[in-house]
Amino acid sequence: MSFILAKVFEKIQKSIITWRESHAGSRTFLILASIMVGIISALAAILLKSLVHLMQRVPEFLFRWSDSHIWYLVLPVTGILITVVVIRVFFKGKLERGLGSIMFSIVRRSGRVDRNKTYSHIITSGITVGFGGSAGLEAPIVITGSAIGSNIAMRLRFGDRERILLLACGAASGIAAVFNSPIAGVIFAIEVLLTDITIPAFIPLLIATATSSIVSKLLYSGHLFYLITNDWYFHALPFYVLLGIITGLVSVYTSRVTHFIEGRMETKRENYLKALLGGLLLGGLIFLFPALYGEGYITVSALLKGSIGEVVANGPFMAFKDNPWILLMIVLLIVLIKPIATALTLGSGGNGGIFAPSLFIGALTGFGLAFLVNLTGISNLHVNNFVAVGMAGILAGVIHAPLTAIFLIAEITGGYVLFVPLMIVSAISYFISRYFEPYSVYTKKLAQKGHLFTDDKDSNVLRQIVLDDLIETDFIRVRIDDPFTKLIEAFTSSNRNIFPVIDEDDNFIGIVQLDRIKALLFQTELHEKLTVQDIVTSDIVTIEEGEHMDVAMEKLENSSYWNIPVTRNGKYVGFISRSNVLSFYRRILKKTAPLF
Repeated sequence: MSFILAKVFEKIQKSIITWRESHAGSRTFLILASIMVGIISALAAILLKSLVHLMQRVPEFLFRWSDSHIWYLVLPVTGILITVVVIRVFFKGKLERGLGSIMFSIVRRSGRVDRNKTYSHIITSGITVGFGGSAGLEAPIVITGSAIGSNIAMRLRFGDRERILLLACGAASGIAAVFNSPIAGVIFAIEVLLTDITIPAFIPLLIATATSSIVSKLLYSGHLFYLITNDWYFHALPFYVLLGIITGLVSVYTSRVTHFIEGRMETKRENYLKALLGGLLLGGLIFLFPALYGEGYITVSALLKGSIGEVVANGPFMAFKDNPWILLMIVLLIVLIKPIATALTLGSGGNGGIFAPSLFIGALTGFGLAFLVNLTGISNLHVNNFVAVGMAGILAGVIHAPLTAIFLIAEITGGYVLFVPLMIVSAISYFISRYFEPYSVYTKKLAQKGHLFTDDKDSNVLRQIVLDDLIETDFIRVRIDDPFTKLIEAFTSSNRNIFPVIDEDDNFIGIVQLDRIKALLFQTELHEKLTVQDIVTSDIVTIEEGEHMDVAMEKLENSSYWNIPVTRNGKYVGFISRSNVLSFYRRILKKTAPLF
């Protein structure tokens, strides 16, 4: 049956490509492909949301069957263990979490994303979050949408530039479908995934996100948050500035805690033991603070409606819901613990993202500040406004995307009158976070490995060149103790004018250049007396294998040699030449030229 379906799909694919070649130009077909990406990404987002709701019926049934808080301890670890089993059995123990893998695909793989990512993140994140894992679904749906865009582009035989653009269309469509926010989806793709885009390339992004929003609204109606506000007041301006500072510092805390805990847990190889211990720790935190359960959007919605008791609902501290000072302390604790809970969810083997936790932390941070100010009588602040703006502040600081934060919160809450506070808080939070943490929660690991796009276009091109691809090895090696006659033999049998010199352990010593010893070739009386050691040039700059290309290029520019040797732990590997680097550079420039 699967063979027949594959044949039918292949026939349809060939028919589409044939029709494209005879009837549709490249631009027209790219637009049609972006519509296709938007539709399929929206369906994937709806499927993920539906799967989570299906999974959540299990906890709902258990809570009805036995009204015991013990389920908060049991369910998260169960979800993580099931996720680990699914990854191990169906995906061979490999599942790249986070948007770093998508960014790596853009930088190093010309936008090629593995086909299994079109469904693997839906299944695994649905299980994790559905059973109460303290993470979000946005990163998994962005990865899924990116994989959909990339694979459609590959199926329809688009080039590298179009493939990367359709990948971004899929990511943007995922955000648009989840939040019903097409503008935020477009801006997210530009701020987070694409560093260099022309105005005409906006068209496929706009069409894809608009299509995705329409499909999502038709099949999955409902607004994520409802914000009742008429305006913001000038007397609250100093407190918005203060909120920007606080959210910036909390963003730094969130990023560092997440990376620290995930990094420590990655070193543990015992998958099931790690899942069990991490899940139990997570369950313990959720048992104490049930607001940490799942995405946390129920708590955020409750705060926007003024139901502040939801913060401690169903937990051991519910008796203190009418005590404002204890409630405030609990809010502060939850803000500090939520990043730990998210890191435990992901580090122990669950799947999800930091997007929803950032909104949750931001909502509680904004609420905490406004509630404290009102409680002390310093001023009278509109708590709902601070809840909404706080979400933007943390999101801007954690993912380093202030424009995405501004438009996303404005779209999902309907709080367009809050644009000025959103801009102030997001900007301040972003700059403080960027000062202490130069890289976002998505890009820190990539930056450490040198796999990250920057605003420097020249550096971006160089990062797409892999040093190992440039190494030339057809050079005849000579040993440091070889006689000069051996070197002459090498000259006569090689078409190169440079020779690497090594010792008996293959350690690189230096080079011999033909131009430097031409005169000695005619002094035959010296041939028997000289050795390679007498004529080697040893003060040579070398490039270590695996070094970043921008570093290698700097060494080339500072060197007077046309070829520079490459070593591995001091041993000779080969040479890279200026001409080879320039050839690769031009090839990538042609591939990444503007689409229109």
